Amino acid sequence: MNSQNNSIAGHNNSRRFHYGFIIVACCCLMMGVNIGITFSCAGIFYKPVSSSLGVSVGEFGLYMSIMYIASTLVLPLGGKLIDRYSARWLLTGSSTVMGLTLCGMGFCTQLWQFYLAGAVLGATVAFLLYLSFPTLINRWFRVKVGLLMGVCSAASGVGGMLFNPIGASVITNYGWHWAYIGFGLLVLLVDTPLLAILLRDRPSDMGLQPYGIGEAARGAAKGPGEPGIMLAQAVRMPAFYGVLLFSFLMMAMSTLNLFIPNYVTSLSFTLEQGAFAASSAMAGVMVGKLALGHINDRSCMAGVLVTTLAGISGLVMMLGGSLGLAIIISGAFLFGWAYAGVTVQTTMLTRTVFGIADYARIYAYMSMAQAAGGAIASGGWGLLVDATSYPFIFLCGVGMLAVCTVIGVAAVRRRSGPNI
Repeated sequence: MNSQNNSIAGHNNSRRFHYGFIIVACCCLMMGVNIGITFSCAGIFYKPVSSSLGVSVGEFGLYMSIMYIASTLVLPLGGKLIDRYSARWLLTGSSTVMGLTLCGMGFCTQLWQFYLAGAVLGATVAFLLYLSFPTLINRWFRVKVGLLMGVCSAASGVGGMLFNPIGASVITNYGWHWAYIGFGLLVLLVDTPLLAILLRDRPSDMGLQPYGIGEAARGAAKGPGEPGIMLAQAVRMPAFYGVLLFSFLMMAMSTLNLFIPNYVTSLSFTLEQGAFAASSAMAGVMVGKLALGHINDRSCMAGVLVTTLAGISGLVMMLGGSLGLAIIISGAFLFGWAYAGVTVQTTMLTRTVFGIADYARIYAYMSMAQAAGGAIASGGWGLLVDATSYPFIFLCGVGMLAVCTVIGVAAVRRRSGPNI
């Protein structure tokens, strides 16, 4: 009788407006504003700030590596905290700290102050990027999870497209100090209050069940399935370390995006053409996140193959840059699909292999691997290209994606979680 009532409740929740979609809006807000500003807009500050401080762009840019490292260190604890305590207040608090830090960066006068700010931002990013929407979407939804992951993740690109020209205009007319302060105030006065008002931890807090639970239950009745496994069991599985490596390599590979403009100009194209190729990659990221979410709702195996094979094809096409700019732009677009897989495919692979029972804590370790990959590769590729060439590092990316293909396929085939 209870199961019948649960099924009816899940069915009715699926037909009426469900508060889960407010949670999706909050996740898009975090990704579009918090992450869109912190990551997608970081580049517009590199030259003006480094010139003002009298340091090289590379020295200033190290604050981003520090941010990745800080996220890596915070994530294991963050996964436990967001599972045990209120995600609503952890995320609202993280947004508050991020806004204050961005405002503080407007008053920095020494390089070490930016490094300290990077460490603080990294701690907040652990929650706002790596743990926010993967945890909340898995709590609030049982159907269309992949698509909603893609929508939330794609919001960071939308934020970057919106705030980059605004930030650049403020820098040009008023200076980089006011751009940082303006971004910080936006986070503090708009983003943070909305999160505090609208976010809720779980459907049960509002007397609801996860959206689509009735459909998920009917689907589970058609085949074997279980809610998932706990972290203590997962760490004894080879698949756990396989997905860890998948996460690390995907993030490391994605940072090749930073070198697309310079690679294009090295082929005697103009800087504007190089920037257009980079924009094509970002277009691929946005389209890829939505498409991969939709694909993963049907088959995680297909998602793995589309992610990695599109990236391999894109890098190979860019290596054929001597054939023309159109080939490079097309290759950059396909590479963007692999870049999109860093967030969408890693979250869905983790969910498919391990289930949702202890998802937050398990995914915290996958996020830690991602952050470590970004921290190492963002600086490592530059050193490697100085010692070798752009084609060589792109070939390394092809090799990484080939390894990810094997790992992802093997992990899906041996999954121990629910058949999602």
